[in-house]
Amino acid sequence: MSISTRWMIGCGVGLLLLMTGCAVMPVPLTEAEIQQRVKGDLAQLAELQEPVSRPITLYEAMARALKYNLETRVEVLKEMVEHRQLDLAHYDLLPKVVADAAYNGRSNYAGSQSRSLLSGRTSLEPSTSSDRNVFTTNLTLSWDMLDFGLSYVRAEQAANDVLVAEEDKRRVANRVIQDVRASFWKAVSAERVLGRLGFLDGWVGKALGEVQTINAKRLDSPLALLQYERDLLAAQREIQQLSQELSLARVHLAELMNLEPGEPFELQISDSLHVNVPLPGQLEELEQRALMNRPELRKVDYQKRINAKETKAAILELLPNINMFTGAHYDSNSFLFHNNWITYGAKVSWNLLNVFRHPARKQVIEAQDQVLDAQSLALTMAIMTQVHVASAQYQAALQDVQMAGRYFDTQEKITDHLNRVWSVKGTNEHHVIREKVQSLVAELRYESAKAKVELAYANVLAAIGEDPFPTDITSDDLEELSQALEERWEWLQREEVFARLTQVTPTAEVRLP
Repeated sequence: MSISTRWMIGCGVGLLLLMTGCAVMPVPLTEAEIQQRVKGDLAQLAELQEPVSRPITLYEAMARALKYNLETRVEVLKEMVEHRQLDLAHYDLLPKVVADAAYNGRSNYAGSQSRSLLSGRTSLEPSTSSDRNVFTTNLTLSWDMLDFGLSYVRAEQAANDVLVAEEDKRRVANRVIQDVRASFWKAVSAERVLGRLGFLDGWVGKALGEVQTINAKRLDSPLALLQYERDLLAAQREIQQLSQELSLARVHLAELMNLEPGEPFELQISDSLHVNVPLPGQLEELEQRALMNRPELRKVDYQKRINAKETKAAILELLPNINMFTGAHYDSNSFLFHNNWITYGAKVSWNLLNVFRHPARKQVIEAQDQVLDAQSLALTMAIMTQVHVASAQYQAALQDVQMAGRYFDTQEKITDHLNRVWSVKGTNEHHVIREKVQSLVAELRYESAKAKVELAYANVLAAIGEDPFPTDITSDDLEELSQALEERWEWLQREEVFARLTQVTPTAEVRLP
């Protein structure tokens, strides 16, 4: 094959590759691909969840949320990625070992001749020192001291990134536990009360119809009838508002546990009293605990560590680089005296422009440090405020539940008294209906107040950075996790939970299923 023919073939192949690259166009997803993605996602959602085979307790609901909630799973996966990044950073500390092999061929020999620089005459006939086809292999080991130093700094930063991911996971898990407790108690309250709503709604509707009849026949005072109708409508409106809030809690609880929408499940209703743990008299102790343990502040602390390592990396870049290398080589060229040989050596290099670049790099690092300091101060103020707000809300919730309980007891006594009088003397049924409606409203308020106490106490624990889940459990078994959560919350609902406020909880790896 002639040289011109080979050149034309090469040009044709290059032109074909160029045209192929220019022919790439955006390709939107097809409906079949989207449907396949939807089916795959739904199948994965079903596989992630253990089936519900019995009534769900509060602690099982927490365990399901920690294990199956998609938001917590995202944080778990993020932490896993950071661990993989740390493992990868360790490999950057090793020297580079490069192996390569090459084959080179020519259509003719690589010949050459020499010409004298003094006389200009050709001193040798055309000659060659290489075969037309040559095969070479090389195995080279090199170690760059500057790269090693920078890689060590990057590995330290990656280790702190792992701790940042753990604090993010703590923050999300704390919030999920708060939401689960609030939704669970509201859903329990709904199951306790809402079963009688249908019957009572029909009763109220009948009473309102009777009011219209009595008003049309003018059998009673118009003002008294209007006041009675107003009381019924106000009570009915409040019942509907409270029942809607409680009913939605069940849907939200199913979402937190990652149950499919509409999947039936039962809750195990507990008759235990609401939490009533007294807070310390001095909120400064709670503030100190919060500033030590809150994941948001710890995250900033680790980010400051990372930024400090960036300062060390900037200083290392100012230094000259020393590269040491050694290698084994093979060349099949028959003209060589030695076809195998070993090389070794060292090389020093220095990027002088890094000296001029360092001041700007230093300013960026200092600016980032100022941002982190400002962020830490802002979080400190916000967290201290959250401690005061959470404490005030908890105290108010305790007072509210006591008042709601007394009001409910009083209303029950009034309703029972009117029932007895009505059954004996046949008094006005309107008063009985009104008081029964008020009794149900009082019960709904009481149940809602108990749920708010649970949420308020969970907010206090979250405000001071007390983890509502065990951090030392390694099992992903749902039963074991539920048991560990129950033991944890039995301790969290004792007065001793605030007895160690001056102790600092060390940062440990947060293991969630």
